[in-house]
Amino acid sequence: MRTGLNFNWLKRFMPRGLYGRAALILFLPLVTLMLVVSVTFLQRHFEGVTRQMTASMVQELAFVADRVNRADSLAAAQRAGREVAAPLGLSLELPAPENNNDQRQFFDLSGLAMITELRASPTGITGIDLGNDRRVRVTMSSRWGPMTLEFERRRVTASNPHQLLVLMVFTSILMSVIAGLFLRNQVRPIRRLAQAAENFGRGRVTPFRPSGATEIRSAGAAFLDMRNRIERQIEQRTLMLSGVSHDLRTPLTRLRLGLSMLSPDMPPDEDEITAMERDVAEMNRMIDAFLAVARDDAQIGPPEERAALPFVRSVVEDAQRAGQNVMLTRAEGDPAELVTFRPDALRRAMENLIGNAVRYGQRVEVEVALGPRSLRITIEDDGPGIPADRVDEAMRPFTRLDPARNQNLGGGAGLGLSIAADAARAHGGQLRLGRSDRLGGLRADLVIAR
Repeated sequence: MRTGLNFNWLKRFMPRGLYGRAALILFLPLVTLMLVVSVTFLQRHFEGVTRQMTASMVQELAFVADRVNRADSLAAAQRAGREVAAPLGLSLELPAPENNNDQRQFFDLSGLAMITELRASPTGITGIDLGNDRRVRVTMSSRWGPMTLEFERRRVTASNPHQLLVLMVFTSILMSVIAGLFLRNQVRPIRRLAQAAENFGRGRVTPFRPSGATEIRSAGAAFLDMRNRIERQIEQRTLMLSGVSHDLRTPLTRLRLGLSMLSPDMPPDEDEITAMERDVAEMNRMIDAFLAVARDDAQIGPPEERAALPFVRSVVEDAQRAGQNVMLTRAEGDPAELVTFRPDALRRAMENLIGNAVRYGQRVEVEVALGPRSLRITIEDDGPGIPADRVDEAMRPFTRLDPARNQNLGGGAGLGLSIAADAARAHGGQLRLGRSDRLGGLRADLVIAR
């Protein structure tokens, strides 16, 4: 049984776009708060001013009533009352119709404060008429019967309230326009990011530069990094396919030539058979290497949290048990500290780098350093190394260098460095190759971002 309120119907009336929703989140609370504060402020302001002005008017009404009550006759009361009321801006009617009721319009909040203040005075007021917006009629009891004093409403009400309202409205509109422009500038980088991602999904690479707030810049940088990794992966797979086709063409040509030279009457000699078997073995080795890359990419598991230093130590120990001359010379960092990485991908990258170093060197040393932002694994050997101008070429799939390092990695198919570089990029890091200052051979730094 479902409980609680269901607000799904409200979603139909909400804006669909981010700009509309952000504007609603920004302006709706501000408008509501401004209305509440404005109404409360105006009401209390005008009530306070009205009470002060009404208190002053009460003194004038009391003064007129006192002069009327001191008169000896009605005529004298009328004459005395008018003499006093006229200079004060009051109109006197004596005697006047009796009025025991208060009248005002329902929206006249300042009128309510005025009536309350007049009723609280000891002037003998019996009725207050606020039916006219410009005039106030106050009926009072006197020695000569009911009398009415009339005066202008502006004398007991704050004047020019529209100025404050106009200023508030103008300021609110100006601030809303400024906030809208600022909000649009913040939403524009998100739209550009969405457009760039949509174009990339359709196979079009459009220029994109991260901009906007820090979070949006981070998302843009992550998108560019992801797009670059995907482009590099596509390029690597394309190079692999072209490398397989190119490398297979040579042994296939030799096989075709050898078969064409065979004679039905004479059996082939052992050298020809050995050469053909060698070509077939080379073709089989290259195909197995390519299938291994494709299979391993598909079988790499999700990232896991593991202690990095013990993991690296275990890979080195496995290589030692396999008879490889490699040793872990330095390990910096907390052995119990956890790092998130893909164990299968990292293990294969290290095994390829160690195998490459053992194949072309006599001495191999491994160092690992766990820092606050990265994990760095360094593998050095005393072999011939790789020239600095050919480092980028060496990390391409199916690339072979000079005879000093004739076949780079991956069982001689030229895939080892490419696999290690892909593993580093998959972890947000990189593979750096250079000259080992201590051993004189190749230095491979496998850096993984934490």
